[in-house]
Amino acid sequence: MPGFFSVQTSVYQGLIQTFRHTLPIDDSIEPVSLCEGGTPLIPLPNLSRELGLELYAKFEGLNPTGSFKDRGMTLAVTMAKAQGIKAVICASTGNTSASAAAYAARASLACVVLIPEGKIAFGKLSQAIIHGARVLQIAGNFDHGMQLVKQLSTSLPLALVNSVNPYRLQGQKTIAFEVFSQLGRAPDYHALPVGNAANISAHWMGYCELAGEMRHYPSAIEAVYAKHPVKVEKQSDKRPVMLGYQAEGAAPLVLGHPVENPETIATAIRIGKPQSTEYALASARESGGWFRALSDRQLLKAQQLLAAKDGVFCEPASAISLAGVIEDLQDGRITTGSTLVLTLTGNGIKDPDTVTKYQLDESSLQQVEADYDAIGKLIGAVI
Repeated sequence: MPGFFSVQTSVYQGLIQTFRHTLPIDDSIEPVSLCEGGTPLIPLPNLSRELGLELYAKFEGLNPTGSFKDRGMTLAVTMAKAQGIKAVICASTGNTSASAAAYAARASLACVVLIPEGKIAFGKLSQAIIHGARVLQIAGNFDHGMQLVKQLSTSLPLALVNSVNPYRLQGQKTIAFEVFSQLGRAPDYHALPVGNAANISAHWMGYCELAGEMRHYPSAIEAVYAKHPVKVEKQSDKRPVMLGYQAEGAAPLVLGHPVENPETIATAIRIGKPQSTEYALASARESGGWFRALSDRQLLKAQQLLAAKDGVFCEPASAISLAGVIEDLQDGRITTGSTLVLTLTGNGIKDPDTVTKYQLDESSLQQVEADYDAIGKLIGAVI
């Protein structure tokens, strides 16, 4: 009789098992997985018609904890466990804390997260708590927390699982592999929000490997590849132009300098000192891409457009990618008729408070008597 946990080989077993041949990880290492990855590439036909693009959403909000962070976290926690480390630590604006807590629980490791006090969406905080993490609120922003966890992880037996961990980028580069497989080619443009700036670097790394080239930006990644070389086979002659979008109150890559007190309602990208600035700038430069800053009003409008036009509900930070594309189209920087993929980094359910605070109006939530005629009259106004 097969064991209780025996799994048929045809069942999807997660990102590491699917892409192991492209990852610097030994075959003998058992993955810590929640079956992350394999997210859909959703066509956006209504917005495509309005904007004059072939537009798709890579909806990372359908990962196990509701964000793209799971792609990198499966590798980071897998390697921490394989190295005998008993606890992980991270600083977070929300999504990283949720992912780290879930994967640490899966691996039976302790997890400590530092979050900015009062600056985290409740949906994300509740995830970290329910997964058993030790959540510490600091009187400072993400950048202060990041400085602290870097110091703590060098003096204590803790694995730092923020995106400075080289395995995080390795997992996140698989978004490019999946888009290429799902679309059958590389898109003309790939747009995404930019906070700590590692994700755009990871996307570009993946597209370069599909084109048969290696990009080893951080020295830590060089060390990882030295331990376990990865063979790259060319599959594409084309790579997309990489487009990165930031909030106006937290736009260090657009401004060209750190932002001491970043502010935006998009908590996931409220970061003033990105850890991967150099590599993100290189990714945009090498791909022929650029960065742009958008207002909170613009990203809220884009979040509502995605949901109301094509039924995709993403968190506010994710929607900034569509807001930026709309502006760049109007400015003629993006060619109409092109194929463009938006990486929607997180699920809208992560941050419902922003919707109730900023998106509701009288027509959205209306009180009415429990009366057939009264309700019928209101319905008649919308059909």
